[in-house]
Amino acid sequence: MKLKGIFDRKPEPMRVEYTDHIATKKISHEILSLLPASAGRPIIFVCIGTDRSTGDSLGPLTGTFLAESELSHFHIYGTLDDPVHAVNLQEKLDSIHKEHVNPFIIGVDACLGKLKSVGIIQIANGPVKPGAGVQKELPPVGEAHITGIVNVSGFMEFFVLQNTRLNLVMKMAKIISKSIVEVSRKYQRRLELHPLVTDEERTL
Repeated sequence: MKLKGIFDRKPEPMRVEYTDHIATKKISHEILSLLPASAGRPIIFVCIGTDRSTGDSLGPLTGTFLAESELSHFHIYGTLDDPVHAVNLQEKLDSIHKEHVNPFIIGVDACLGKLKSVGIIQIANGPVKPGAGVQKELPPVGEAHITGIVNVSGFMEFFVLQNTRLNLVMKMAKIISKSIVEVSRKYQRRLELHPLVTDEERTL
């Protein structure tokens, strides 16, 4: 029996259907559980994608909705006005690390999946790997990530992304952004109640 393989297995991401009537509550609870307990690390959301492709616009749409919400505790990168995409991703990541000390980065991106999974939003530890669905080699992003399955994978992925319904992408982006806004409120309350708690103390 390969015990190492069993115990090294990564936990499955949390999966929430965007039409779930308590999707925002479920997603915000999961994101909050991934954030560092202390106020010492800036929280960065890097919303990846471009509005040149309908399916790939999930990230910048989410980033735009978040920027309009003017969140006090979170920093947002990647909007329709100033997208983070394949061409400038490394440059943006370098800039983030120059501007912020020890940032906690959460990547937000669209992805492709099985037909039955279209419309599902996933939240998990570990970096998102942008471009993987369309065979692009890009740097991984974040210590945690949020992805939305916007269409079906397996064949002509570029074409599939280009022909994804904007209606679906908009609805998913609104759910993700509403969830992050709710996380901001809860995170602010947590810091007010426990302003000096460190990440090490949280695990004791």
